[in-house]
Amino acid sequence: MTNQRGQELGRRRLRQLCGLAAGLAILGGGGFPWPASPASAEDSPAQPASAEAGAQHEAYATTVAYVSQFYPLWFTYSQSRHASHNRLVGPARVTPLYQTVVAINVDTLYASTFLDLAAQPVVLTIPKTAATYSILTLDAYGDIFASGIQAGTPGTYALTGPGFTGTLPSGVTPISIPFNFSVLIFRVDKFSGSGENQLAAAAEFRRSLMTQPLCAYTHTTCPGGTPAGGKTLIAPEAAFAIPYKTIADRGIAKDPIKFLQQLQTAVAAPNTPPLSPAARALSERFDKLFGDGKRRRWDFAAGAQSAHELIVERYLTHTGPTHWINFTNIGDWGDHVVERSAITEFIQYGNGYSSAAYYQAFKDAAGRPLDGKGGQGYVITFPAGQVPQASRFWSVTAYTPEAIELIPNPAKKYHVASYDPLVKNADGSLSIHLAASLPPRVPAANWLPIGGRPFNVMLRVYGPEGSVADKTYVPPAVQRNP
Repeated sequence: MTNQRGQELGRRRLRQLCGLAAGLAILGGGGFPWPASPASAEDSPAQPASAEAGAQHEAYATTVAYVSQFYPLWFTYSQSRHASHNRLVGPARVTPLYQTVVAINVDTLYASTFLDLAAQPVVLTIPKTAATYSILTLDAYGDIFASGIQAGTPGTYALTGPGFTGTLPSGVTPISIPFNFSVLIFRVDKFSGSGENQLAAAAEFRRSLMTQPLCAYTHTTCPGGTPAGGKTLIAPEAAFAIPYKTIADRGIAKDPIKFLQQLQTAVAAPNTPPLSPAARALSERFDKLFGDGKRRRWDFAAGAQSAHELIVERYLTHTGPTHWINFTNIGDWGDHVVERSAITEFIQYGNGYSSAAYYQAFKDAAGRPLDGKGGQGYVITFPAGQVPQASRFWSVTAYTPEAIELIPNPAKKYHVASYDPLVKNADGSLSIHLAASLPPRVPAANWLPIGGRPFNVMLRVYGPEGSVADKTYVPPAVQRNP
């Protein structure tokens, strides 16, 4: 009996793998390396024995493809419903309470908004500053597109959507945005590349950034309900406490049918970019099969959960020889939609590689999960002359393992960075000590609190240079202390 049950579970898993492969075939490959075909007929997934079995397989495979393709839209749609439009907003501070976006950094001041250019242009005013900053523009999927505005070029810009045909006032530089709905993010460095504290200049620059609808800029009558815009709104951190990743993860695990209904709403929303013919065909195919979500619920639920497993696995297994995860194509995915969804899950709104490189570790040098339980500590040692090269800064931050949020700690210390007063070892190497409390004889600047819990760490390199820029840099493994 046990053997029969085991064989049935094995056949079910093979059918799932077959459905996953079929789902990715619908996506056009997705860039996921699938295993070779089963070696024998006995190992082969069972072929559908009836029309009903075929329908179940189609529902499952189509759902895998649908979630893999459109997963990022759930995030941007949900976040945009609770966020400002056409008004830059930034948190007053960033601590573990901040949960709106995963893997938030504490090295820069943020100002971001969802741009909605369907009704009229938005005028963006960028003041002059000595602070270093970057500008990131993304579509609803997290794909990066060039805005045409270079960091360090103050001025007044009119951001126009694809359907704009009006006249702009003199003295305003037109910037054509390819989507009516997009994401605009400013990141302002707290420290210069040489380590100079520029927090005051960064804060003033962020406060002075201004967005206004064209009607407000030209002092004409704005349609009723049009936000007036203004300088960056500095909001309490509590306004950024909604844990969207956790909500998505739990939704797929506990009520995948409801999650799929929410995802359908996001795909059909006006802020979704025009779908390609293949994406539209996939969406229509899923809508037809799914209906009101009451038929073949297990097939759709299993497809959503398998897609989520695939998305998470794609990220966690994308490791190098020292167990650091590194994607070099963030924001420029092409057909690699599973990777695009994986980045949404773990580093939403990440910069392109020329602006910042990200390395994340969930395991130590021996391949064991990072875990601070029982006072276990770790160390990352960069050999002499082998710290990551950056024109701006590099930093290491610790996060909770699943939600990817900052780890609460009594010291309220959330990073170790190149701009800190770090102390090198006698041989010129540099060690970062990861522990729940400051280890004996370790300089405070070199200590990263991790709490007595499982964790992961992220190495950021802003302004990649040298081996980081040419994508050959490999961070040293996280070593477990004896």
